[in-house]
Amino acid sequence: MAHTDRTMRSVLSREIAGTIGLLADEHDFCAMRRYRSFAFDDHAAYLRQVEAVLKKRAAYGGHTTLALFDPEDYAVYCAETGLDPDLPATRTRFTAELAATGPTVPYDGRPLAALVPTLVDEAVRRATWEYATTLLTRLGPCPTCGEDIGRAAFTRASDLLVRILDTAPPGDRHLVCTVSGPPETLVSVLHGDEDAHGATRLDEAEALEFTSVLALGLATRSPGGLVLRTSAPGAADRVHGWRLRAGALEPLTAAEVFDAYCTDAESGDLIAPEPGVDYCAPPDLGEGSGADEHRH
Repeated sequence: MAHTDRTMRSVLSREIAGTIGLLADEHDFCAMRRYRSFAFDDHAAYLRQVEAVLKKRAAYGGHTTLALFDPEDYAVYCAETGLDPDLPATRTRFTAELAATGPTVPYDGRPLAALVPTLVDEAVRRATWEYATTLLTRLGPCPTCGEDIGRAAFTRASDLLVRILDTAPPGDRHLVCTVSGPPETLVSVLHGDEDAHGATRLDEAEALEFTSVLALGLATRSPGGLVLRTSAPGAADRVHGWRLRAGALEPLTAAEVFDAYCTDAESGDLIAPEPGVDYCAPPDLGEGSGADEHRH
C-alpha cells in the first residue's frame, strides 16, 4: 500500500505546474542577499542551480515557467501585505503572484542563457503596454465632442495596423513603431509570420502593445515613426516607412527610407546599405492615413 501511495504521489506531482522567480542579473541578486534566509552568495552558481532544477523537473514531465523576480517590487509587496520578507514562504507567495499577473516564459529545454533575454523582452513589452495604456487613459474625454481620446486613438491605430498588413507585399512582416517622449521614447516591435494561405499570424500580446504605442503617438501628436520590413523566400527584403507627425502617419519616400536605414542613429554617420534590401515608398493606406479622423 505504501508503495502504491508513493507511486500515486509521484504521478500527481507531474500534474503540478510550477513557477520560478528568477533573479536574472547581478544587481537584483545582490539586493536579495540582505535577507538571511536567502541561501545563495554567488550569482553564477545560483543560475546553474536554477537550470539544474528546471532540467530535473522537465525530465520528470513537470511544466515550469520563469518569471522575473524584482527585489524592489518584492519589498513593496511585503510592506503592503505585512508579510515577513525574510521568509522563503513569502518569496513563494510573491512568485505565485508573478505567475498570475506578470510576464512569464515556459521552460522549453533551451539553456537559461537563451531564455533570459526572451523573459526580459516579455517584461519590457508588458511594461511598455502598461505605460502606454496608462497615458492613454489619462487623456480623458475630448473637451469639444466628449469622445474618449485614448479609446478613439486605439481604434484608429488598430485600423491603421490592419491597413498596413493588408497592403504589404507577401511575406513575413517585421514592424517597429517609435514614439518620442516626453518623458521617454517608447519602442514597440511586432513580428508576423505568413502562413500557407497568405494570412499573417500575430502574437496577440505583441499586437496589443504595438497598437497601444501607436495609439499614444496619434493621440498625443508626438513625433515618431513606423517601419515595415517584409521578407519572402527568393525575393529581396522590402522596407517601407512612415513618419508620425501631428497625429497622422505620413509616408516616407524611398529616398527617405534609404537615408534612415543608412544613417547611424547615434553618430549621424553614413553606413553602407544592407545588401539584398529594397527601400520603397509604402503603399497607400487610404485617404489621409487617419490624419483627419478624430482630431482633438
